[in-house]
Order: sequence, then C-alpha cells, then structure tokens
Amino acid sequence: MTRIPIETAFATRPRPGLSAYRLLSCVRFDEVLALQGAPLLGAILSIGTLTSGNLLEIAALMSGNFCLVAHVFVFNDWSGIDGDLNNPRRASGTFAARGLTRTEIGCLALSLLALSLLLFGLVGQNTLLLGLAIAGLSALYSAPPVHLKGAPLFSSALHLAGGALHFLLGYATFTAIDARGLAISCFFGLVFTAGHFTHETRDHESDDLNGIRTNAVAFGKRQSFFAGLALFTVAYALLVALALLGLVPLVLVLAAALYPLHVLASLRALREGLTYESLIRLQGQYRAFFAIIGLLMLAAALLA
Repeated sequence: MTRIPIETAFATRPRPGLSAYRLLSCVRFDEVLALQGAPLLGAILSIGTLTSGNLLEIAALMSGNFCLVAHVFVFNDWSGIDGDLNNPRRASGTFAARGLTRTEIGCLALSLLALSLLLFGLVGQNTLLLGLAIAGLSALYSAPPVHLKGAPLFSSALHLAGGALHFLLGYATFTAIDARGLAISCFFGLVFTAGHFTHETRDHESDDLNGIRTNAVAFGKRQSFFAGLALFTVAYALLVALALLGLVPLVLVLAAALYPLHVLASLRALREGLTYESLIRLQGQYRAFFAIIGLLMLAAALLA
C-alpha cells in the first residue's frame, strides 16, 4: 500500500474557513465519554456525604477530565496522522480529511490541556498534579521524539499506570491516597491495560504496515489477545476480592457472573480468526460488561 504524504493530503482538499464545529468534529467523543467512569467512581467512593459544595467540585473534576481525555485523543491523532492516512479504515476520518492542518489540531490539543489543568487547579492541588501526571504519560506514549506506543511492554506499563492514576484523579479529590485507593486503582489499571492489548490486536495489520512495533506486532496477534484476556481475568478476580474484603460494595461480587460471558465473547472472536470486525464486536461487548460494573459500583456507593 502506498503511503500518502500528509502534505499531499492537505493540498488535495479544500480549505473552508476554520470553525469551532470543524475543530470539535475531530474529537473522538465516543472514546472520551467511555473514559469518564474511573474518576467519577473514584470521587464517589471517597466523598463521604454529598453536599452542594462537593457536587460543584465533582462537576469541575469531570469537566476537567473530559477536556483531559479529549486532549489525549486529539494529541494522539496529531502525532499519528501519517500512519492514519496510510490506514484505509481511518484515513477518511482524520482531521486531514476535514481540511484541517496539524497546526490547528496542535492548538486544539494544547487548548484542551490548558482548560483541563485550569479546572483541576480549581478543584485542588492533588487533582492538578495527577492531571499533569496523566498528561505526561500521554506525551510519553504519543509524542514523536519518544513515541512509546511502539515500544512493546513499555506501552502497556503506561496504560497500567494511566488507568490507576485516572481512578486516583477522582479519589484524591476528596481524601488522601491510601491503601484502599491504591488497591481499587489496580483494578482500573488492569482493565485499561487489558483493553489496550485487545486494541493492539485489532490494529495489528495497520500498525505493522506503518512500522509501529506494538505488542501485537512484536509478539503476535494471538499472544497479545491472550495477554489481554489474562489481565481481564485478573481484574475480575481482584474486584471480587476487593468486594469480599469490604473495600468496595459487596454487591460487586456479582461481577463474577459477567466473567463467563466475557470469556465466551473472547472465544467467539478467537474462532473467527481475530479479525478486525470480530475484535470491534468484542470491544463493544466487554465495554458493556464494565459499564454494568461501573453502574453497580456507583449505585451501591451512593446508596451507602
């Protein structure tokens, strides 16, 4: 497949006037919304009594998190535009296809980051520092000089740390980070990392084509897929253990009932040859499972 130079992609498309709508159309809102649960659950599990004052803090926290996650995805798209243009599945959805330049998208990414840090600063120092740490991990993963996305295992370590910090971002808003918070954060880190292994399995062909040495490219699709399933297994087991120890609501032992469904969905993708389509379906299914777990956790914490 012939690589499309980014300059050519820009040159062959009309450049209508810049607008907020065109800029915001480049934000992956579905992915951003999917990552709002961890800090919200962290805040609810540590908040104690709900008051009008801390509800405002939660609103500022979640607004800042929305901007931060949007920054992470926009920055990733900015840094990976050459590979995306070389990927038939993604080329038509890139900012270049919308007639936007890297400079414009870079400014959008920086603006989102600045707004998120401003909001975190209003919430508190700990929240601000954790937001900066997450942004730093994003830079290590995506920034061209480092680009640890193409460093097997290191990229997964970043996701493990990022998933844990994402939960602690909310937890530390209302209480000091303690052993309970760290234990629960491990669950979110494991889920985030397991999902990353599955994502790399899905994108194996395009990453290989673009010379990005992900885990799936370095070790193989099946190995990456089974690594993700193994980490999901550990995450389910950890959540049940946390519930039995009283660190999260006891009702979360019911999460164990979702695990066989997760395994069956995974085996179906395996039987279908780990195709792009089968892995997209698997991702949708396990995201639904963890959304159910998140809603159970949220409802139980609020009722308690």
